[in-house]
Amino acid sequence: MRSSDGVELAVTAFGGRGRPIVLLHGLMSCAASWEPRASALTPYGRVLAPDARGHGRSGRPDGADPAAWSPDRLARDVVELLGRTGPAALVGHSMGGLSALLAAARRPDLVTAVVAEDPPPDLTGSPPGLLDDMRAWFGAVAGPHPSLAALAAVLGRPRPEVGEHMGRCAVRRADGWWLACDVDDACAIAAHWLRRGLLGELSAVRVPLLVIEAGESVAPPGQLALLAARVPGARHVRLPGTGHLVHDADPAGWAGAVTALLGATGQ
Repeated sequence: MRSSDGVELAVTAFGGRGRPIVLLHGLMSCAASWEPRASALTPYGRVLAPDARGHGRSGRPDGADPAAWSPDRLARDVVELLGRTGPAALVGHSMGGLSALLAAARRPDLVTAVVAEDPPPDLTGSPPGLLDDMRAWFGAVAGPHPSLAALAAVLGRPRPEVGEHMGRCAVRRADGWWLACDVDDACAIAAHWLRRGLLGELSAVRVPLLVIEAGESVAPPGQLALLAARVPGARHVRLPGTGHLVHDADPAGWAGAVTALLGATGQ
């Protein structure tokens, strides 16, 4: 599909029938990363996963307008997709969780339920230089790597599931294997999170909500519990022993929590 600002967005269909369930990936990831988890959700609906702008098989905006990478624009891409698919449940990880929550807050008529997995509601209190550290780390691991296995090994320390996950989002170029998302584009997205806290806007959600927190969360302590407490009827689940990629670190725990919400909302 083409977004209203002219970016081509790729959407992967994972099967299932009925009302859509839209999976929204995190920063530097892609739609293909959901493949191992999608089968747990197909009994509940038609599972779709877009590649966010600048990620996977999707295009990127022309020019240098920072607004093209803002949380508002990413959420608008989701709303525009739902305008085509009809009302859907949104399951978002990290960056995708922010997009899901903002889309639900602004267009509740298009969202039947939200699962927000370890999103960062407010990073404005982060230490100075965090964006530079992020740029340096992404730049060091993005590529080139001599093989897909080598890429997965580098990103899989200390958590192997990270390497497996990101290996699904790699592309082969002339000089080796790379993560598909450009580091500058990823940092343009993350820069918005460091300048603007979203907790207040996210708390406006009034659809059924499940907030899943990693044992080792990227969110500041207490923020995700506070988010759930501010949304009537929301549930907050913390899965101990998991890193940021909860759905890959504890697939059974993640699937059990997500399908319970989908079942309860008639998905």
